[in-house]
Amino acid sequence: MVGVMEQLGRRERKKAEVRARISEFATAMFLERGFDAVSVSEVAEAADVARPTVFAHFARKEDLLFDRYPEAEALMVAAISDRPDGTSAVQALSDLLVRLADEGHPLSTIRGQFRRFWEVVAESRALQSRARELLEQIEQAIAAAMARTAVPEPQLTAALAVAAYRTVHLTAVRRILDGEDDTVVAADHRAQTVHALAVVDGHLAGLRNQTTAAATAR
Repeated sequence: MVGVMEQLGRRERKKAEVRARISEFATAMFLERGFDAVSVSEVAEAADVARPTVFAHFARKEDLLFDRYPEAEALMVAAISDRPDGTSAVQALSDLLVRLADEGHPLSTIRGQFRRFWEVVAESRALQSRARELLEQIEQAIAAAMARTAVPEPQLTAALAVAAYRTVHLTAVRRILDGEDDTVVAADHRAQTVHALAVVDGHLAGLRNQTTAAATAR
């Protein structure tokens, strides 16, 4: 049994290594030439894999650039599912996003070195469309995690939290693209993330209190 598990572990590591190599070559090519100017066949050749191998690891060409979205979803779901007692789901998301920003995690892309990344996204409607789809997937995953942990109105809570963060994030991205000092933008982004999600959390708590008070008064 141990041998089988080790074999499975090696197989998964190899798959992860191939996936990372494909994404690294693709990202470098997209950043250099633009997303629409690079074909999947060119990526496969550069990464020394067959074209079908690319699609075995990535459902869409756009996912070659957005390769960290599964990680983002997993982190957010874990933050909600494993949050401490007394911490709301929205606060748990806020804490996670702030921690990623403070750590300079690659998922926190409000830094000057990511300007070209966002330029590539801004140049491609296909990437913008896929980004919206992936954000909707994350929202649904968050809502499911909230439902499993007894958050009232999980769909609404998830939608409001995602919309609030999306607004803050896109504002920061536009400022980065406009050439503003990325240190200032990153600090503002962090503060606005905390503020926006606190507003969502407070508003939802107020609504729940009003609903409880109205039900008690009947």
